[in-house]
Amino acid sequence: MEDIIDMARAAKNRLKSNYWAECKKSIDENTTEAKNRGVSEIKVKSELSKRVKNEIKGEKQDEFYLKVKKLLDEEGEVSDAIGRLTDREYYNTLGYEEKQRYSLELSSKYLAALNRYRKEKELGL
Repeated sequence: MEDIIDMARAAKNRLKSNYWAECKKSIDENTTEAKNRGVSEIKVKSELSKRVKNEIKGEKQDEFYLKVKKLLDEEGEVSDAIGRLTDREYYNTLGYEEKQRYSLELSSKYLAALNRYRKEKELGL
């Protein structure tokens, strides 16, 4: 019951703070900019709506993605990205098979983050 009350309170605060007007303004600005650059407006609207939904749900941006984004912004795509993103303290405590599994999982997460980064750059977000 408290969850419903908290959600209602958050919705009321969004209405009071002009949250939706700001969202609409942001979407309009980004779609206009995308249109000028020749990028699909639908893709931009879709990506922005995902962000708004995640924000409303209270989901925070993925820390790993933020690390990858910082690395790519500062240095671009580097050949040793997996090594730079590896948590050395944790990695050194693992056995051989666990190290292999960790590296594969990290590689998979990196590729997903890289695709997301490229998509955001393409859309200008």
